[in-house]
Amino acid sequence: MAKNVVIVGGGTAGWMTASYLRAAFGDRVSVTLVESKNVPTIGVGEATFSTVRHFFAYLGLDEREWMPECQATYKLAIRFENWRTPGSHFYHPFERPRVVDGVPLADWWLHKRPSDRFDLDTSVIAALCEHKSSPRSLGGSLLKRDQSEGGESESPGRSTLTEQNSQFPYAYHFDAAMLAGYLTKWATKRGVRHILDDVQDVRVDERGAIQHVLTKEHGEVAGDLFIDCTGFRGMLLNKALGTPFQSYQDTLPNDSAVALRVPADMAVRGINPYTTATAQDAGWIWNIPLFGRIGTGYVYARDYCSPEEAERTLRAHVGPAATDLEANHIRMRIGRSERSWVNNCVAIGLSSGFVEPLESTGIFFIQNAIEQLVKHFPGGQDDDGLRRSYNRQVAGVMDGVREFLVLHYYAAERADNQYWKDTKTRPMPDRLAERIEQWKVKLPDSDTVFEHYHGFESYSYVAMLMGLGGIKTPAAPALHLFDDTRATAEFERVKAQAEAQVRRLPSQYEYFAHLQQMSPEERLAPLVA
Repeated sequence: MAKNVVIVGGGTAGWMTASYLRAAFGDRVSVTLVESKNVPTIGVGEATFSTVRHFFAYLGLDEREWMPECQATYKLAIRFENWRTPGSHFYHPFERPRVVDGVPLADWWLHKRPSDRFDLDTSVIAALCEHKSSPRSLGGSLLKRDQSEGGESESPGRSTLTEQNSQFPYAYHFDAAMLAGYLTKWATKRGVRHILDDVQDVRVDERGAIQHVLTKEHGEVAGDLFIDCTGFRGMLLNKALGTPFQSYQDTLPNDSAVALRVPADMAVRGINPYTTATAQDAGWIWNIPLFGRIGTGYVYARDYCSPEEAERTLRAHVGPAATDLEANHIRMRIGRSERSWVNNCVAIGLSSGFVEPLESTGIFFIQNAIEQLVKHFPGGQDDDGLRRSYNRQVAGVMDGVREFLVLHYYAAERADNQYWKDTKTRPMPDRLAERIEQWKVKLPDSDTVFEHYHGFESYSYVAMLMGLGGIKTPAAPALHLFDDTRATAEFERVKAQAEAQVRRLPSQYEYFAHLQQMSPEERLAPLVA
C-alpha cells in the first residue's frame, strides 16, 4: 500500500492533487509536496469545465469564500467569435437540450428554424450571456424553472439553474496562481507537508521505480508513490523514466501562445459570464474575465505566425490597455505521454498531456486524473492491472478531447487564408472522418460521438456544429409527418424563460461587487430564497 505520496511540482496541478488526496484519505496517507522556488506559473487566468464544481464540493469549499480570494467569476458558456464569418458569434453553453415528443429540440430547430440563432432559440443560458447576467441572485440563490407551471421560481442552496436541462449550469474563471495559494493554505493546514526547494536529481532503482528525489537544501525526499506535476518539463515521467510522448501536432498544429494580464475597470466594462475564443489568422485569442482584470492570450501555430507577429496581433486586439504590459510567451507541448502512470510514478497536469485550451479542458484533465488516481490507488496486490486501467481511461479522455477540438477547426465555415484552408485538409484522428459523414445527414447523438468518456456529451457536438456552420445537416425528413404544435410552444417557452431570468438576475459585476463588500461572516450566512 502506497502510504507515502510525494508530489513534485506545485501550481494548480500540484495543490489540487495534494488537497484532494488529503480530503480522500486523511492522515492515512502521508502527502508531501516539493515545490521549486524558481518555476513560474504558466496560467494568466484559468477558464474551467463545468465538472470542476465536483472538486470544490468534495473539499467542502464554499464558493462565496474561495471565489473572492481568487478573483473568480462565473462561466456559463464559451463564446466563439469570427469562426463562421467576420462579426459572427455563438455560444457553447452548459445546458442540455430539451426534448419534445421524443425528438431533441435541435432537430426541431433544423425543421422549423425560428430564427438564425440556434443558441438563443434553444438555450436559456445563451440569453444570460448576451446580458452579462450572473447565475445567482444577490441573495445567493440560483433560479430553477418550475416545470409543472412553465414559470420561474427561486430555489436556495445547491439547486441548479434550469436544473432539469443543465448538467452543471456554470463553471468558473479564476486566477490560477491565487487558487494554488488558496489550496496551499487549505492543504498544509490539514497536514500536507510543503517543501519549498529545487529538485536537482531523480534517483531510479534497478526495477525502474523512483526511490527518491534529491533536493538542493532538504536532501533526499523518499516516497512510495511519486506524482509528477512538473508541467511540460515532465521531470519524473518523461525525463527520469524515459516515457515516450505522443504528439498531437499532426492534427492540432497550434503549438505556441502569448499572453497578457490586462487590468480592467469592471464597473465600467462589466464582467462577461463566458470565456471568449476569437478566431484569428493563425489561431485564436482567449479572453477570460476575472474580478479586476482580463486574462488574454493568442494561441497560434508557429508554422503560420512568428512570436513577434502574434504579440502584435494580441496587443492590437486588446487595444491601448495593452501598452507597457509584459507579454508572456509560451511554447506548448501538444499531446500526451504514452502512459501517464509508469511503475510508481503518476503524471498529472501538463506532464501527463495537454491540448490547446479551446474548450477549457486543462483543469478538467487535472481533476479527472486525480479522481481516477483515488479510484485506482495502488495497494500492492494488482498494481499492474490498476495501472493499465488508469492509463486506458486517462488516454481515452485526452484522445476524445483531441477529436472534439479537431472538429472545431474542420467544421468552422471560415476558410479565408491558408491556415483556415488547411484545417479542412489536415489528417484526422481515427474514425472522426467517418463520424463527420454521419453528421452530414443526422445530428450527433450518444452513439456517434467519441466512444470513451472525455467530458463532452452529444449536445456539445451539436452546439458546435450548429454554430460553426461548415457542416450543413438537413432536417430529419420524419419531422414533416409530426405535429409540431408542442415544438412551437417549447421554442416560445425558451424565449419566455430567458426573458424572465434576465429580468430577475443581477449582472455578474453586480453580484461579485456585492459579494466583495460583504464580510466573511455575511458571505457564509445560510442561503435564503
